[in-house]
Amino acid sequence: MTTLTDQTVLVTGANRGLGREFVEQFLARGVARVYAAARNPESITTHDPRVIPLQLDVTDPESVAHAAETAHDVSIVVNNAGISTPTPVLSTDTANLRRELEVNLFGPLAVTTAFADRLADRSGAVVNVASALAWIGLGGSYSVSKAALWSATDSMRLDLTPRGVQVVGVYMGYVDTDMTTGVDAPKTAPADVVRQVLDGLEAGAVEVLADQTARDVRAALDRPADERYAPFAAAG
Repeated sequence: MTTLTDQTVLVTGANRGLGREFVEQFLARGVARVYAAARNPESITTHDPRVIPLQLDVTDPESVAHAAETAHDVSIVVNNAGISTPTPVLSTDTANLRRELEVNLFGPLAVTTAFADRLADRSGAVVNVASALAWIGLGGSYSVSKAALWSATDSMRLDLTPRGVQVVGVYMGYVDTDMTTGVDAPKTAPADVVRQVLDGLEAGAVEVLADQTARDVRAALDRPADERYAPFAAAG
């Protein structure tokens, strides 16, 4: 269970979409400071004096190390930065898959590793923003990267829970952000997702299923694979 009042938070990918919403809602819940991290910190538009724009490229070890040195008082890390360039997993060109893994998997691992000791010192928290596509391979290379983050989140939890750190995995279907502009399907508002995540943090949750899509897909994981994928095979 994590009380948000007076905490110091790092949010990656804070310049738009879910990241920007995380910044706003953390401020509304009384945190002391938010390091709003982005590759281009000048893109951070929140003017609250508690917000500190921070340059961070989660795929660059030097950038991660510098961010950890600068944001030395962080007690909550939100690994929100991510990319989606879905490509068939059997493509001979693996560039998109490798890029997604760098950002969506190795990025959160690098950032969490850099802050782990100070989070343990402060009985802090890690939030990893994944996707319901971690549990069903409809997103090609994107599903692969988010499935890897799901597994990594569970492994982080085994490492960090004994040290007093809450580790929260976040899963949802389509969210109404720039990433899903071209998607013609129901979408959840970013504000609804973030509200549930912060409620989960305060309640001591280890997973947040932020919409019905995530809840339905999660509930089906105990079914055999051929049953889970039968509707999609029939559609194809």
